[in-house]
Amino acid sequence: MSVFRSFRATDMFKFNHVNLDLWTETYAINFYLSYFSRWPDMCAIQETPQGRVMGYVIGKAEGAGSERHGHVTALSVAPEYRRLGLSRKFMTWLEQVSDENYRGFFVDLYVRCVNTAAIAMYEGFGYSVYRRVKEYYSNLGLDLNPRDEEDGFDMRKPLSRDPMRRSVRANGRDITVSAHEVP
Repeated sequence: MSVFRSFRATDMFKFNHVNLDLWTETYAINFYLSYFSRWPDMCAIQETPQGRVMGYVIGKAEGAGSERHGHVTALSVAPEYRRLGLSRKFMTWLEQVSDENYRGFFVDLYVRCVNTAAIAMYEGFGYSVYRRVKEYYSNLGLDLNPRDEEDGFDMRKPLSRDPMRRSVRANGRDITVSAHEVP
C-alpha cells in the first residue's frame, strides 16, 4: 500500500523521474523550499512502500476577502502511476485544506491551453476555465500554434464559501487577459 504524506525537503532528491514530464514545470530548489516553509500543509507526496515517489502536489494560499483562495502551483504524477486516481486524491486534499485551513472561496490553477488531457481531467474534477492568460508560459518548441503553446487557462473551482459560484464564470474561454494583468 502506498503512503500519502507531507512533502519534505529531502523529497526533492527523489522526484526527478516525476518532473521529466513535458508538461511539468520544474523550479529552482529555493522555490520549493519557500513553499515547504510557508505552506507546509499544502504540499504533499504519494510514495510506494519502498519510498519511490509516485506523485506530488504543491500549493499555496493567497488573496484576501472573496479573492482568498488556494492555488495549485504544481501537480505531477509519474507516468507509471497515472490513471490510479492520484491526481483526484491530491486535488481533493488541496481543496479541503484550502477550504478548512485557509477559508478560501475557490481553488485555482494554470494549465497550458494545448494540454488537452489535463484540461479534461480538471474539468472532470469540477474546474472550469475562468480566463485565458496570454503568454503565461514559455514556448515548448512543439511546432504548434505559438499562441496556444504559450497561453494558459486559469481554471477555478468554487469552495463551500462560494455557494453562489461568484468565483467562476460560464464564458471563461472567451475572456483573454495579459500575463501582466494576473497577480
